Amino acid sequence: MPQPVVLKIGGNEIDDPTFLAALAPALRSVRAPVIIVHGGGREISALQQVMGIEPRYLDGVRVTDAPSLAVVEMVLSGAVNKRLVRHLLVGGVEALGVSGVDRGLVRAEKMPHPTEDMGFTGRVVAVRGEVLHEWLGQGVTPVISPVCLGDGTNYNVNADHVAGAVAGATGAARVVFLTNVAGVLVNDQLAETLTPEQAEAFIRDGTIFGGMIPKVRTALRALDDGVPEAVITHLAGLAAGTGTVFRYTG
Repeated sequence: MPQPVVLKIGGNEIDDPTFLAALAPALRSVRAPVIIVHGGGREISALQQVMGIEPRYLDGVRVTDAPSLAVVEMVLSGAVNKRLVRHLLVGGVEALGVSGVDRGLVRAEKMPHPTEDMGFTGRVVAVRGEVLHEWLGQGVTPVISPVCLGDGTNYNVNADHVAGAVAGATGAARVVFLTNVAGVLVNDQLAETLTPEQAEAFIRDGTIFGGMIPKVRTALRALDDGVPEAVITHLAGLAAGTGTVFRYTG
């Protein structure tokens, strides 16, 4: 079986009807088994506010208290996960919706912080890659919600980090971070490949700026997780095999 590709879908795309309708056809163009990890932060925050819970962030990471964990589980493992699975099945993709809790797929521990209690926000400590390979061998596309199994509780884990950990544990050829842009622009041209050193230099000199900086840093973190390549692209780029590829040289 070819090495899998891990696809991370963010919250800004996950409620877009046009994106959802085009997702299954784009997946069928990927010539490798696919594992999907998804977020859903915008919908979590919206439901928190409906329920009178003020969303809290620390260093860009959601602080998850007990009421917020219940919201996270409802949104990520419920509404968002099943919406994705439904569109994939309708599009002819044999999708299976799970969370990191199911079969102990992704185990986590409480995220440490020197001054703050992060509550039920976690970080990945282990991934059962053999379970994912079992499903892939059956022609199944796993769709993973980043609610993960802890010791006596569940944890809300950043979907980018789960995607990188899943890619590392399964020996994935690459992890693809889907966004709403074609990739990283350098002098108004799409950068087809970047090394971590080049990417950091472009951040320092302002060539990479604004909202692209966290996207690039997320891709670089995936390389640190042991993934050979990380890609930033949009849905059309996924289908065409284009985007910005991050990899080490040598």
